[in-house]
Amino acid sequence: MRLIFVAWLLVAAAQVAAAPLQVEQVAPGVYVHIGQHKDFEEGYDGDIANTGFVVGSEAVAVIDSGGSYAVGLALKEALRRITRLPVRYVINTHGHPDHVFGNAAFLEGDAPPRVIGHAMLPQMLAARGDIYLRNLKKQLGAVADKSRVIAPSETVQQRLTLDLGGRTLELTAWPNAHTNNDLTVFDAASGTLWTGDLLFIARTPSVDGDVTGWLAAMEGLEKIKAGVTVPGHGPATRDKNGALARQRGYLTTLLHDVRSSIREGRDMSATMATAAASERTRWQLFDVVNRRNVNLLYPALEWE
Repeated sequence: MRLIFVAWLLVAAAQVAAAPLQVEQVAPGVYVHIGQHKDFEEGYDGDIANTGFVVGSEAVAVIDSGGSYAVGLALKEALRRITRLPVRYVINTHGHPDHVFGNAAFLEGDAPPRVIGHAMLPQMLAARGDIYLRNLKKQLGAVADKSRVIAPSETVQQRLTLDLGGRTLELTAWPNAHTNNDLTVFDAASGTLWTGDLLFIARTPSVDGDVTGWLAAMEGLEKIKAGVTVPGHGPATRDKNGALARQRGYLTTLLHDVRSSIREGRDMSATMATAAASERTRWQLFDVVNRRNVNLLYPALEWE
């Protein structure tokens, strides 16, 4: 009886693991799963970043695969309920763990897809990948099983066009901004722009690169004519430039307040409590993410 019960548990666990992510079609052939607004340190389950895929006449491209093998597998199951076309590409918009650890789920089988990323992504994963994986196992326990760091098999120095059959994706590598390895994806057929974490909607923007470079990249994003924009976090939008303006408001306020604190002799701890406080009610997870942003910016700006 005990063996039967254990067997039932294993079958049930497998069914749960294979449950598909919920995806919505935001444009013809463009499917998006909206990640949850959870923090890495509390309630994290690997599913906080936006993920999804674009379907052409011959093949599919996955754009960001999620924060664990299990999340990637659930995204793959959602994809397979929509199309049986082969996944030709897995594109990572940057190397943060919530966007890349699902890659492994798509590399199983005899014809694995090409993994595409920014030219700086291999270096970033080589430097941080082991730490990311250790943290993931600590956060998720057994749920992190089969998650692994997978560097891109092909990188983008400036621009790259990918063919899905009757549909092309235009990949653009950006200078140091949210990270030093940000990549955007534009689907010309539907006018859909995937920004990765160059754009946050609702969730407090998280700094891991150069804020002035990020603001410059946002000026470039404003010039792209997109019908639908899929941010790295938060809902898809048809008002890309409005969302960018809100993000610019936070980042410029953060920069101004940190610089003012440094000039006035306030230490970093005091600055964490005051910098960008006027933005608090406009963003989710503000207190925890904003403190981290100050922690990164303050020592860098001290030496301007």
